Amino acid sequence: MSRPAGTVAVHLLTVAVASEQDTFVLRRVGRSVAEALGVETQDQVRLATALSELGRGLLGSTALTVEFTVSPGENPALLVNLHWQDGPGPSPESLDAAARLVQVSHDHRPSAGRVLVEQQLPVHGPTVPALMERAREVLSSHSGSSVSEDSRAQTRDLIAALEESRAQREELHRLNRELEETNRGVMALYSELSTELEETNRGVVALYAELDEKSDQLREASEAKTRFWANVSHELRTPVNAVVGLARLLLDTDSEGLDAEQRRQVALISASGNTLLALVDELLDVAKAESGRLDPHWAPVDLRAMLGELRGILRGVGAKEDVELAIVDPEDAPALVSDEVMLIRVLRNLLSNSLKFTERGTVALDLAVEAGGAGEELVLTVRDTGVGITQDQQDRVFEEFYQVRGPHQRGHSGTGLGLPYARRLTELLGGTLTLTSTPGQGTSVAVRLPPAPPAPVEEAAERLARVAVLVTVDDDDAFRSSLRPVLAELAERVVEVAEGGLAVGAVRRENPDAVLLDLHMPDVDGYQVLAELAADPRLRDIPVIVVTSATTDALEHERLGHARAVLEKSTLSAPRLAAVFHREAGARPAADPPARTGERGEG
Repeated sequence: MSRPAGTVAVHLLTVAVASEQDTFVLRRVGRSVAEALGVETQDQVRLATALSELGRGLLGSTALTVEFTVSPGENPALLVNLHWQDGPGPSPESLDAAARLVQVSHDHRPSAGRVLVEQQLPVHGPTVPALMERAREVLSSHSGSSVSEDSRAQTRDLIAALEESRAQREELHRLNRELEETNRGVMALYSELSTELEETNRGVVALYAELDEKSDQLREASEAKTRFWANVSHELRTPVNAVVGLARLLLDTDSEGLDAEQRRQVALISASGNTLLALVDELLDVAKAESGRLDPHWAPVDLRAMLGELRGILRGVGAKEDVELAIVDPEDAPALVSDEVMLIRVLRNLLSNSLKFTERGTVALDLAVEAGGAGEELVLTVRDTGVGITQDQQDRVFEEFYQVRGPHQRGHSGTGLGLPYARRLTELLGGTLTLTSTPGQGTSVAVRLPPAPPAPVEEAAERLARVAVLVTVDDDDAFRSSLRPVLAELAERVVEVAEGGLAVGAVRRENPDAVLLDLHMPDVDGYQVLAELAADPRLRDIPVIVVTSATTDALEHERLGHARAVLEKSTLSAPRLAAVFHREAGARPAADPPARTGERGEG
């Protein structure tokens, strides 16, 4: 949180906080100052909410004062210092809530304490003196606050956030419609070319040259379809993540501004966003599998923990009053070396499918070890008492985008990718997926896996190489949250940076052992951050590992020379990152090309 040396902060005002009423004043002052300094509306609300939360958490501390200052320079910032002389300090809950909204640092000693909140100001806005004059004018006209005024302000803030979320949702629907129309066009072109190819095959030898030409056209169309899936799926992630993140923010905020009906609507937005995100990920993985860029990352799997996670994921999702979900809880689970992410996706697809088409009865997942052709096999079987599938349709359900027609489909949306996707992943894991079904009685799907991969696994045996300090740079709050437990296994301390423009400063300040860097960020992208780190003699020796959800074709490889490795986000795990740290420990600092360790899509 420290500012660059030589930067002199300019004092705006100091607020004393001794009562609940003072925390209302603190919120209004924080919002007013941020607005006067040109901060965006959403960030104004974040700052005001964080100050209010910290102020309430510090009530009861002796001589609690809040000082507002402006730090000028290349990266101007509003600094808010909360000082107190004696008291327990803020609770971990209030600190955590504030840290989710703004950048916060905490310094607590037995006799005194301090919390520093930092809010970046627009770089290309008015000059700092002009900003401060505007802020002083606002503060001089500020007349305090009351409980009712603060409540109304919070309600206005939440209404504005909901309006923005609604606009993003409408834009997402528009993009979805465009995607569906484009996809129909691609599939129509694919079908037309296939028909032409069949007609050419029935021709005479004199037409072989034309047959070769049509074959080339068909292959190009298939590659174009795969690229289209991958590129559009990746581009959809950004707006979908925005919808999910904003909905989560509204649900997590302990505010009186949302009534029960509004919270239910926001929860529906969040659930729909998560569903769409899962479909986008599914499309992207199918495209990677078709292009041969989806490879398992082998590691020991704790089957009991994995099945418990499945129970937690599916509890309440698609559940019906007359359907019992029974997932086995084995006390002595057999050993398994596999790709846990792939295996969870296979089982989740099968269980979700069974829950969708079972109106009453049971959906169960059983575990067994059976003798197979090459030794023992682990068999995971999903059984349901649903509508079942006729014999003539049981092969077709494994065709991409195909769905069995009938009244049971009414009200059940889907892409027709679930079963093809599950079978493709199972085959990548070295196993088989078979389906048996009887109409009106139910369906059984068996996943047979070898207990170990076909070749020795080096990655699973890698030692977890811990580091002292790790800096992760990514603008996606949800991804950073999901990565925290993984990084906790690898680093003594993790510093998160949410903006590319702040990355180099954070690396210079922390001098970490390694940096995890996202490529696509709205302000300064990862390529530019890489170039700045490589150009600084004090920073160029720090290993940088690029993590991205982009496909290999979309990467600018010539600009990744300073990166030690390129990993795909969906493949990250503690053993995988530890293997990269361990392998790169003795590498030459600046001359080595990026290690292509993200073969599942390489970024």
